[in-house]
Amino acid sequence: MSDVEPIRLSELTTLRTGAAPARMREATTTAELVAVLRETWAEGDPWLVLGGGSNLFVGDEPFEGTVIRIRTSGIEELPSPHAGRLRLRAQAGHGWDDLVSYAVERGYAGLEAMSGIPGTVGAAPVQNIGAYGQEIQETLVEVELIDEDSGEISTVPATELGLGFRTSVLKHHHGSAPQRRAVILSLTVDLLVARERVVRGEQLRRALGLTDDTPVPLTWVRERILATRASKGMLLDADDPDTHGVGSFFQNAIVTAAQARSLPPECPRWPVAPDLDAVTVIPLASYDGHVPPTKTEAPDVKVSAAWLIEQAGIRKGFTLPRSRASVSTKHALALTNRGGATAAEVAELARFIQNRVHAEFGLVLQPEPVLVGVDL
Repeated sequence: MSDVEPIRLSELTTLRTGAAPARMREATTTAELVAVLRETWAEGDPWLVLGGGSNLFVGDEPFEGTVIRIRTSGIEELPSPHAGRLRLRAQAGHGWDDLVSYAVERGYAGLEAMSGIPGTVGAAPVQNIGAYGQEIQETLVEVELIDEDSGEISTVPATELGLGFRTSVLKHHHGSAPQRRAVILSLTVDLLVARERVVRGEQLRRALGLTDDTPVPLTWVRERILATRASKGMLLDADDPDTHGVGSFFQNAIVTAAQARSLPPECPRWPVAPDLDAVTVIPLASYDGHVPPTKTEAPDVKVSAAWLIEQAGIRKGFTLPRSRASVSTKHALALTNRGGATAAEVAELARFIQNRVHAEFGLVLQPEPVLVGVDL
């Protein structure tokens, strides 16, 4: 554990924006990470944890606080209480795609569709990362975390993290504080021991071009997903400006079934699974022997933000005059830094896109990355 010379955040984030913070510290072991967090919190200054920097949009002004770089690593195999399954515990600073690669190579299924997602393990539950219909909440068992308020370490079941579409109780949404201010130290996932699997999800089947239920190798799924992400500029490449971003800058919109019907029929959409385990609580004092029928409502619908953007007239490669920020030439959902773009330039482009989509379809696209010192 030690203070290090502050580095410009433009050098540590994939969107390549941000000045050097007032102070920077780093930790390479869990013990160091716990110690530096407790010390930083005791001092009372603003703080920011930094893993891979792939989901941060940092403003141009220096962060007036301490940036803590999490550089822990390691994977541990554990038994699962479920037959035919195995658990992996990974440290927060471990590369996410390295964890996926580890699982696929050993024949552990459940993460392969999330191949190529940049960033670190510790950030995955915060964002409830996902791709092609597969999300980490499907396999996540628990996280080990440390709370800012108490400085205590605890193991928290995934069911207590409030996991939703690209969110959790730990996520810092722009304009509001997280419901629980804590830092993940490690996570545990429960995976199926199998070198091939039947792919069920509609989005993943479509991405892989599958038309039947023949089992396919995990390695084949990973290779196809990596190739697909590369074709969209979603795999980090120092020589490709289309990858100098945060991946999908905007979230796919979640709308009601009625709102979805108001959109053009050609707009890609996917139903959001309803809560089949919803519980109706009737106070004993008011129970009269009658249980009200369960309300049946049409499930919400996820619609393609990329489609909305393009249909609003924003094409791949679009840029505003005299701006060094651009929509990716490969994917309309990615905003990129073409070289030396300021956070202000990226924000101006993001606001322009939001306004165009809202004017055309009445929907406000929400940013997916965490915004630090920048407004949209």
